Amino acid sequence: MTVVLAGLDEVRASVGTALGPTEWVEISQARLDEFAAACPGADVGWLLLSMTNLFMPEMVTVTGVSAGLNIGTGEIRFATTDLAPGTRVRARGSILSADEARGGVQTVIHIQVESDASPHPLVQVHALSRWLD
Repeated sequence: MTVVLAGLDEVRASVGTALGPTEWVEISQARLDEFAAACPGADVGWLLLSMTNLFMPEMVTVTGVSAGLNIGTGEIRFATTDLAPGTRVRARGSILSADEARGGVQTVIHIQVESDASPHPLVQVHALSRWLD
């Protein structure tokens, strides 16, 4: 389920808003192989971290702004787990903060990626976004 925020005033008022869950995405063997080829030696947690950018627009959309920018991450926590082909993952989160920033509002959104194979989050990240006036 996508939360739609109309403009910066709604972004400012959104602190505490729950986001998601997103739709499930199946992790295929081909996706795991392509990731391993692109990032030799990297743990599968990095694949899941990269997928938070896939999940973000499914969790929250901001209208009435000139741009929304991914400006990085804050805290990141990885679980130690293998990811078997066929495992399904999805994300959920919440808006932790919405602070004034040059040209707009900067948010910190806590995102956790979960799987249908584990009761614990596989990755948790504080995603930093800036929404411009």
